[in-house]
Formats: sequence, C-alpha cells, structure tokens
Amino acid sequence: MIAASANIHPSSVVEDGARIGENVRIGPFCYVGQGVTLENDVRLISHVVVTGKTAIGARTAVFHGAALGAEPQNVHYKGEDTELRIGSDCVIREGVTMHTGMADAGGVTTVGDHSLFLAYSHVAHDCHVGSHVILSNNVMLGGHVTVGDRVIMGGGAAVHQFCRVGHHAFIGGLAACSLDVIPYGMLNGNPGILGGLNVIGMSRAGMDKAEIHTVRRAFKQIFHGSGTVRENLEAVRHEYDNIPALNDLLAFMDAESHRGLASAAKEKRA
Repeated sequence: MIAASANIHPSSVVEDGARIGENVRIGPFCYVGQGVTLENDVRLISHVVVTGKTAIGARTAVFHGAALGAEPQNVHYKGEDTELRIGSDCVIREGVTMHTGMADAGGVTTVGDHSLFLAYSHVAHDCHVGSHVILSNNVMLGGHVTVGDRVIMGGGAAVHQFCRVGHHAFIGGLAACSLDVIPYGMLNGNPGILGGLNVIGMSRAGMDKAEIHTVRRAFKQIFHGSGTVRENLEAVRHEYDNIPALNDLLAFMDAESHRGLASAAKEKRA
C-alpha cells in the first residue's frame, strides 16, 4: 500500500506489498522490498536499499548507499523470517548497514528513536540499540550487542558480540570494547580500559552534583579499592542507600553477562 501523498522517483523500485506512509520521499535509484514498512515522512535520499521485513519509523532520514534489512552475516542463518525495526526521527548516513535478527535469538534487531548513525557504521544481527544514541563513522557493533540510551561511540570503535554498553556510556574513537561497559562509563584504548565516568552525560541526564559525586566516589571504591571488583561491590552495596543512579549501576553489574565487566587498568588500581 502506497499513500497518495508519497513521492517516489521514477528510477526507484518499490515492490508490491511494501507499505509506504504519508509524505514519504523516495529519491532516485532506491530499492524497497515487499516486506518493508516506511512510516510517515520517512526520507530515502538516493541509492538506498531497504529489504527483508524492515520497519522504519516516522521522519527517519536515510542517506546515500545505506543498506537496511539484509540477511544476517552469520553462517547459521537459514532463511528464517526475521526482522529489523528502526525507530522514529533517526538519521542514518551514507553507507550504513543494519541487518535482521537470527531466529534462535528472538529474530529481531531493534534501533530506538532520535539516534544518529554516521557514515559506514554497522549494526549487526540481534543488536538492540537504544534512543538518542550516536554511532560515529565506521563504528562496528557485533551480533547480539545491547546499547543503552544516549550512548556515544567515537569513530572506528568496535564492540564485540554479546557485549552490553550501559546508558550514557562513552566509547572513545578506535576503542576495542570486548567487555561490558557500565552505565556512564568511559572506555578508551585497545584493549578497552574503563577510565572513569561520563560526568557530562550524568549532568545532561539531570543528576544533581551531590548524586554525581556519590556515584563517582562509589566508582572509585569499586574499581580502585583494595579488594577485587566483586568484593568492593559488596562493600559499596551496604554503604550507600537509595541513590537511584548508583542502584542502576549496581543492577547492571549484577545482571547476567556473556562477556564480563570492563575494568580499570591494573596500574591505575595500584
């Protein structure tokens, strides 16, 4: 179904079965497959390929050469009917790739709202990316990666499959993220080292100075204390009470993980 107000360039191909919303703009030389849904006011600038069972939310703009909804890059994919869901008000720049999920992992790759994906960044199968996220040029997310809201990743950063990146975390350019990054954490280097907390992000999230200082103090106790991280974590758990941001951080650290937690450098711990 194609809305009457949609504007489709004559050089583009929209397969029968695609659902095209009001005021959608499809520029020259695009391809839209039969399982695709483009919500109202979506813009495909030019030379965009959208395939598979892919839904793109309202007002999202997709730039030249992006390829969305292709099959997972996984040798175990056998043609199952899986999905890619992209939220509203996103900007997806040149050459970005996002793939559908794997049937044995839920079958859905998801991207939230108001996120920015710069040129040639990649979102692999079964990733779950939050809202207000920024992936800079050439950022690579492996399969099954979870990225929280308002995460920022610098150019060329790479995240290992099954890693979790907590909300408001900052991943530096060219960083290799092979372990989970706590909420508000700042990770740099290869291998990635947790260097501290994203205090600017904490402030932007509406945290007052007292709460920020408390979380920073707890962070130092956990990662730079005399015991192991887990021993220090238990001590912090009993020392502080009813600090929402700290409770959130502790819950992230307590949750089941495939990869373990990124930590500070040993020389810094000393």
